[in-house]
Amino acid sequence: MTVGIVSYGAYIPRYRIKIEDIARVWGDDADILKAGLMVNEKSVPDVDEDAATIAVEAARSAVSRSNLDAQRIGAVYTGSESHPYAVKPTSTIVAEAVGATPVMTAADFEFACKAGTAAIQTCMGMVSSGMIDLGLAIGADVAQGAPGDALEYTAAAGGAAYVIGNKESELAAIIEDTYSFTTDTPDFWRREGMPYPEHGGRFTGEPGYFKHVIGASEGLMSKLDTKPEDYDYAVFHQPNGKFPSRAASMLGFSKEQIKPGLVVTRLGNTYSGSCMMGIAATLDQAEPGDRIFATAFGSGAGGDSFSITVTDKIEEIRNNTTTVEELLADPIYADYAMYAKHKGKIRIA
Repeated sequence: MTVGIVSYGAYIPRYRIKIEDIARVWGDDADILKAGLMVNEKSVPDVDEDAATIAVEAARSAVSRSNLDAQRIGAVYTGSESHPYAVKPTSTIVAEAVGATPVMTAADFEFACKAGTAAIQTCMGMVSSGMIDLGLAIGADVAQGAPGDALEYTAAAGGAAYVIGNKESELAAIIEDTYSFTTDTPDFWRREGMPYPEHGGRFTGEPGYFKHVIGASEGLMSKLDTKPEDYDYAVFHQPNGKFPSRAASMLGFSKEQIKPGLVVTRLGNTYSGSCMMGIAATLDQAEPGDRIFATAFGSGAGGDSFSITVTDKIEEIRNNTTTVEELLADPIYADYAMYAKHKGKIRIA
């Protein structure tokens, strides 16, 4: 059965902080950091924004883009590392906000930065089985990074939402297939009650990111008997600009293929929203018939790969709401003090 993307939406806060403003506080060399990370600035949530509000805005954008009846949505799944409640689902808030309640099923997902794509896979299965008409999958985060930690230079805020369905006349993009590669690799973690995550240093690169991104990507291309030149675009999880660029090169994808979706340089790492944001940016400019290869990565660790073909429907819905490029434009820059206030890094004892 054909299954795919009926609609999509994104949300990015207006506030940004430049890498040099963070580096100045900690005495680091901004030029070296920017060259190594390939990140120039990152998004910062406003004082009243969290993963739930970001998820709601992204979901509203997805619903309005295709002007669909939200009552058709039978499942709402939100993936995040920063759900505002330990016990209280984000997804029910989203369902209520978009007018999908009472929804048949709603739940929150956690798998580091690939929780949102895991939600897409779940919606694909439920739609294909006939259990639901449409599913809403979201990846949203206000990513955490301890003051002075390397993560502080990239941990950002934003989210993307995808409406998944199986009526061919409604599909803006067909998801041809998906493939996952998962192991127990402790490269990144945060225990209950810890305000900031910890990372395993050397485990974050080769044993974590590259092993799973390459494994999932090669697995899907082998399954479909495709190769990089069969695709017009490619998107990989973006913890920084260097990792997805290297992964693309290792797999045989070109810089031109990944450029449209490589938004991390102006956005930072939106964790569960990272790969999904890159796909949204690519859909914003892809033409009917174009093929997109995408692989998300989540620490702990796993990769989710997707092969996507854009349909004629994209022209009908694309410009009905804000694009990723428009969300990135016209930022409000914060200094470190404002950034620390917005992120709750200043605590009263």
